[in-house]
Amino acid sequence: MIKASNIHRSYGDLHVLKGVDIEVKKGEVVSIVGASGAGKTTLLQILGTLEKPDEGSVYINDNKIDGLNDKVLSAFRNKHIGFVFQFHHLLPEFNALENVCIPGFIAKRPKAEVETEAKRLLAFLGLKDREHHKPSQLSGGEQQRVAVARALINNPDVILADEPSGNLDSTTAKELHDLFFKLREEFNQTFIIVTHNEDLAKMADRELTMVDGKIV
Repeated sequence: MIKASNIHRSYGDLHVLKGVDIEVKKGEVVSIVGASGAGKTTLLQILGTLEKPDEGSVYINDNKIDGLNDKVLSAFRNKHIGFVFQFHHLLPEFNALENVCIPGFIAKRPKAEVETEAKRLLAFLGLKDREHHKPSQLSGGEQQRVAVARALINNPDVILADEPSGNLDSTTAKELHDLFFKLREEFNQTFIIVTHNEDLAKMADRELTMVDGKIV
């Protein structure tokens, strides 16, 4: 479902990615590990269309995305890719339900349809009674589950997670890790997860290691 070939990315004189190749199948959970500075987050951002490679090509569901203009790329990202980051990035002035709905509204889907789907996802994630709470009224684990629901609202092809449990205690982190695999079972959801958490990395179908800008 995802194929990236010969990905290079530099920032000034710093050559961060040095010819990365990666393929991910539908419904697969892939973890990417490696030391800080190995290029993991840069690769994830390129796969998620947040950055463009200097060289190489990226395909998602046979769509070549590295050559698209910013407007088309933004619409593609909104519809096909979900993101979960270490810090949840919820908007503090909106409640959980409203935060989850935002990508659906950006996609110009009908308001009632988006709200119904958001409520279903929050209930599935154990947050049925928390949908009208603002982020400041939620625990760290609850905030991260809201972020997961937000990532799922447009039924994306893939969820890209960058250190998703890095800000959570060990018990809450395990709950989040188990949730990813529950989502794969329920929805055949595809995940690419950058993590320093060895337990999460080993749970994945494949564990890829990056060293000095390459997958080894």
